[in-house]
Amino acid sequence: METALVYDEEMTRYKLLWLDPDCEIERPERLTASHEALVRSGLAARCVSIPVRQATDADILLIHSEEYLEAVKKTPYMTLEDLREFTLQYGAVYFHPNSYHCATLAVGAALQLVDGVMTGRVRNGIALVRPPGHHSMRSAASGFCVFNNVAIAAKYAQQKYGIQRVLIVDWDIHHGQGVQYAFEDDPSVLYLSWHRYEHQKFWPELRESDYDSVGKDKGAGFNINVPWNKVGMQNGDYLAVFCHVLLPVAYEFCPDLVLVCAGFDSAIGDPEGEMCATPEIFAHLTHLLMNLAGGKLCAVLEHPANIFQGGYNLTSLSQSVCVTVQTLLGYPAPRPADLQGPCQSALESIQCVRAAHRKYWSCFKHAAEAPPSDISTKRIKLEEKGREEKLQRGEGVESKDGVTWPEPQKCVPPPVRTAVVIPEDVASPEGCKRFSLSEHADSLSAEEDFDDDAVMSSLTALVGKMENNEICNGLALVGDISMAMAPVIRHATALKQRVLVVCVGGTGVLSHLPEDGTALAVHVSKEAPEEPQLKHYIPVRLKNGCGHTSGLAQATFGLLLPLAYEYDPALVLLARMPGTDGASDCAWQQLVGLLQGLARGRMLVLIQRDDKALVSPTSASLSGSPLPCLGRLPAPLAEDVEALERLRRRLQVDWLLLRTSAQKSGGEDN
Repeated sequence: METALVYDEEMTRYKLLWLDPDCEIERPERLTASHEALVRSGLAARCVSIPVRQATDADILLIHSEEYLEAVKKTPYMTLEDLREFTLQYGAVYFHPNSYHCATLAVGAALQLVDGVMTGRVRNGIALVRPPGHHSMRSAASGFCVFNNVAIAAKYAQQKYGIQRVLIVDWDIHHGQGVQYAFEDDPSVLYLSWHRYEHQKFWPELRESDYDSVGKDKGAGFNINVPWNKVGMQNGDYLAVFCHVLLPVAYEFCPDLVLVCAGFDSAIGDPEGEMCATPEIFAHLTHLLMNLAGGKLCAVLEHPANIFQGGYNLTSLSQSVCVTVQTLLGYPAPRPADLQGPCQSALESIQCVRAAHRKYWSCFKHAAEAPPSDISTKRIKLEEKGREEKLQRGEGVESKDGVTWPEPQKCVPPPVRTAVVIPEDVASPEGCKRFSLSEHADSLSAEEDFDDDAVMSSLTALVGKMENNEICNGLALVGDISMAMAPVIRHATALKQRVLVVCVGGTGVLSHLPEDGTALAVHVSKEAPEEPQLKHYIPVRLKNGCGHTSGLAQATFGLLLPLAYEYDPALVLLARMPGTDGASDCAWQQLVGLLQGLARGRMLVLIQRDDKALVSPTSASLSGSPLPCLGRLPAPLAEDVEALERLRRRLQVDWLLLRTSAQKSGGEDN
């Protein structure tokens, strides 16, 4: 299964025909720059090209009114003066004689992508379209948007393929009010948007863009707005929203399809967005979303970036688009640059969102109250300058105003995706390569040769191959997991490379962890001790162990992923410990998939030798196969939530990405 690229140069063939400073930034180059970057990098050639079609009236009427459609259909025949007059009734938009044609192609491109994904022709994909869509409303154009491409795609997927639930994630820097209005009373569509808001002073300047606009009637709780009330948001702010807001809700919702309003004006270098998230963060956002809905993900371009003479932000745009497509293709995600904890303003927004939605989602049941009015995101005074947190880092790409950022790491996929160290009597999983210490043998030749010493040597050699980018990840059956970890940790830490050790289920404390911080262990189990016995050992106790999927999910999103991203390991060592509280196969596969976003995909998974049945599902996850869905998650046990909150409060002093509140409050969440 492959990745689709939907694009047609015809969508560049309209432009502003009169003088309008507000609309001047909407140019054809906003689209061509994205496509040219994919062609130059060779990524376009790796994708499946899907032709664009025109949307039908029936397609457009899934969201828009007949009166509005008929009015837009007349624009190709209008004079220049008529077009200007027609435009005046809408906000921040213009029309050209070719606008209607291009708008139908933009909708059709999104629908072609949905068809490709839903029929299984491709696994995922991106549609490069113009005009964008997420601002367009039922009977109005807005914000350069004529028809609402993603909203139509969601309705189309539900109608044609009978899917029950659609997740729409809008990471454009502007609020997609058109998408919100289309589904605000619909519980079958979960819409999350983060957007520059600045207390209703940033376009579209709507009261409905704030965190307490949660949806209406049956759709209450299914509209999630995360307002950015200052500029300069960085990678940690974006990841904090995913870990503490989006992922918990998305897994509880369990979508059948994920649609992304992919606006890259939220990246560093865009003069209107004024944010500081570097391009590689979009690889991680994409990776985390790919674990949902069996991998069915459709990204549709919204506002790519503003184009100004000199085009410095085109560098950020091209990097952002390319790392997103690389991730869709299965490339390892680059390690995130300069990852810090969320700022106070972001924490205020996260706290308010969680408080506003705690009566709708069980994952937020113990969230803190919103901050008091004197510091709330609705009333806090805007800072006059607001740009003090611009990134100022070393060498990299430099913009006109001195903002710099490093280029994303080049993540070339190694020739071998997954290597396995298994005895000969275990069938080699599809798509995996057997690995042994001997350079001349294709496998360990016999069961009697599969002794612990041979396995230990093979694991060390396998990690060396990962470091040389010859192998991406690996899986090994071992007799004693604790014993097998020791040489791997020693090998990696001897090179001063940080190792994240994640143990799932079972008992015992890892006694061979180095004390210099080059290894961090997180152990999730019902037998985990209440307090850590080693400085770099974090026990996470769940009442019913990892077999209770909701508790494991809560621990993963609220603790494990934030810790892992902030630690930024060079290698992930994941162990399925022996015992009776192990995760279900589906939950285990999800964990394997989520953790592959770290360490450029370098992960070694250890499984007890008598758990041979886990080889196939684990290797499938490591090889990039679509992950099974967990189903709609019930509420986690109250005891687990309370234990996780106590642990998070204790750890957040040192681990800033664990924070979800701007200040101490009377709620459970501090």
